[in-house]
Amino acid sequence: MNIKDIFRNTKQEFTCMKEASDYWTDAGQRSVLFMDILRKRGNIYLEHQQKGQPPVLTFDYKIIVDGRSMKRPVNHDLIRIIPEKGFTFDQKKRPIVIIDPRAGHGPGIGGSKRDSEIGMALKEGHPVYFLVFYPEPCPGQTLADVEQAEISFIKEVKKRHPNAEDPAVIGNCQAGWAVALLSADRPDVTGPVVLNGSPLSYWAGVEGENPMRYKGGLLGGMWLVSLLSDLGNGKFDGANLVANFEGLNPANTYWSKQYNVWSKVDAEGERYLNFEKWWNGYFIMTAEEIRFIVSNLFMGNKLEKGQLEVNQGEKIDLKNLEDPVVVFASKGDNITPPQQALNWIANVYSSVEEIKRHQQVIIYRVHEKIGHLGIFVSAGVAKKEHHEIIRSIDMIDYLPPGLYEMVITDENKNLPVTDYNVRFVEREISDILAFDDGQEDEASFPAVAAISEKTDKFYRSFVSPWVRMGVTEFSAQIMRQLHPLRISRYSFSDQNPFLFPIKTLAPIVRQNRQSVSANNPFLIMEGGFSDGVTAMLNYYRDIRDTTQELIFRSVYDNPWMKSLFPEPEKQETTPPQGEQDKREKEGAHAGKEVWLGAMEKGGFAEGAVRIMVAMASADEIIDRRELIIGEKIVKANKRLRKIKPSDFKQMVKDQSGILEADEDRAINSLARLLPTSDDRAEALEIARGIADADFIRSEEEEVLMEKIKKALEL
Repeated sequence: MNIKDIFRNTKQEFTCMKEASDYWTDAGQRSVLFMDILRKRGNIYLEHQQKGQPPVLTFDYKIIVDGRSMKRPVNHDLIRIIPEKGFTFDQKKRPIVIIDPRAGHGPGIGGSKRDSEIGMALKEGHPVYFLVFYPEPCPGQTLADVEQAEISFIKEVKKRHPNAEDPAVIGNCQAGWAVALLSADRPDVTGPVVLNGSPLSYWAGVEGENPMRYKGGLLGGMWLVSLLSDLGNGKFDGANLVANFEGLNPANTYWSKQYNVWSKVDAEGERYLNFEKWWNGYFIMTAEEIRFIVSNLFMGNKLEKGQLEVNQGEKIDLKNLEDPVVVFASKGDNITPPQQALNWIANVYSSVEEIKRHQQVIIYRVHEKIGHLGIFVSAGVAKKEHHEIIRSIDMIDYLPPGLYEMVITDENKNLPVTDYNVRFVEREISDILAFDDGQEDEASFPAVAAISEKTDKFYRSFVSPWVRMGVTEFSAQIMRQLHPLRISRYSFSDQNPFLFPIKTLAPIVRQNRQSVSANNPFLIMEGGFSDGVTAMLNYYRDIRDTTQELIFRSVYDNPWMKSLFPEPEKQETTPPQGEQDKREKEGAHAGKEVWLGAMEKGGFAEGAVRIMVAMASADEIIDRRELIIGEKIVKANKRLRKIKPSDFKQMVKDQSGILEADEDRAINSLARLLPTSDDRAEALEIARGIADADFIRSEEEEVLMEKIKKALEL
């Protein structure tokens, strides 16, 4: 070995030693700062507890109605979001009411950032209201009481905005089913409803991908919920729900989330702490509330089937929904997969024709990859999906009845400012079912519901009295405080004296921070190790989920179980399938006859609206720009602008029905509605305005334009 080789090897060894020294210095500093972040998380948790766990909103607000003062007290308040100084509302814009879920956490996720649902609604000039709730429920509180309170809240909002249309109501996650049943129960109260990541079809899912729906069956039903409620002295601890969510993705819960903060400790601390403030706020439900939810929804799936009774003797039928419904789901959501968010449409309505007969508008938007929480907290989703939904909320009332997919396209991909355009594309029920791998796998769940009911009855009859005898409020509080999620929070706080050195060292480390180069080989190896841990935990998750699914199928999907617990027979009021199909056809025929009889009724307004509806939907795609142009045409026309908004919406539905019954005849009869040459010329200009709204005339629009000209003899 010559002298050059010696120097070269020495240099390489020195470089390797320096890279190792740099890495371990950086890793040690990151560890101290990471422990300090965990300490701050624990302190924030305790401080938030001491303050009564107020909403984690970044916006100022004012309490409008305190639900605790109602005849049937509930732990909910109606608040109004106070915008920044200098901001003025358009008093004619419909107010927006946002409801966050009671799924273990507290309220505020819909407004925890400036770029959020609240922020987008304020940006568009809407008055914004929010429903918040307190950590402890009122004694004896039920979901019927909560629904009545929500109805009162929305009525109060309507009262405060007499010149605006009915409030749009946005329900996040578990609040979505609450909004759906409220709107179906009282369609006279709400305007359009938006369901974000909301489960309405609890048995739906794809085999091998959605394991959460099997949990209830594997645990023997809802008796465990009753047991936990008894141990909580009549209250159910929301931390149990949070722990269930965290268990779905062990790689993220036990490694990735923490490693992401540790590896990017200089940048991720604030974001992590802001999120953890909400995530660590555990709220309580009454035993009556959680039992109702688990029994009727997660186990019984009664909302979708039209069997849910909030008030005894009054069943909720989703066909009673009158205002437009917008469903936002994501393929990356493992808590509310698209099947659970959308399948109710296919199960409630047999076809798009039935949706149209009910004069209903249903719109869905499915994100490709965002996770469940990302639906509510992602700034990117807020600035795109939520913003565009809210921008369209005043226009979707004027869509012809039917099923639509909301397609959002980037109009300026190469520009720094992104401008999105929205199109509503007509879809069929088969498009909804395409997200699923078939509904045959749901045949096992009636047995789950039956066993759940029986095991819970046994527990409540023979075990529950003995459990309640040994429980006090003091013991319930001890049990809640000993929950692993709470222990992991306050054990990493200033209450732990062993963390005092971290509190002292952290400021010194920040002042002398030495970050390692991104090209450091030891840092690269660290990333590889993290990927390996993540892969290992994901592998464990996949094996666990597959095993649980196999056990579930072995227990519930066999002839013995189905013979012991057959699916309950349909009620006598529901006709057999053949008879039901016959009635559907008779109803469709009768409806068609009504529309055919209305072909030549009306005048200029009916003719103009018929042309607008026909032209907008000529290519089965309604561009939002067509709706905007249509609105401008109505406001500029001296005859159309006199029509009340409610009457105009009904006119759109009526003319849609007429066009659906016989489009050719509907177009040819325009001459009777528009007898004068001036009326016909004016109507033709309206048709051109709608056709040119998106700057490109489709072939279908050109064909329709020629039909209109021929019908009007122009």
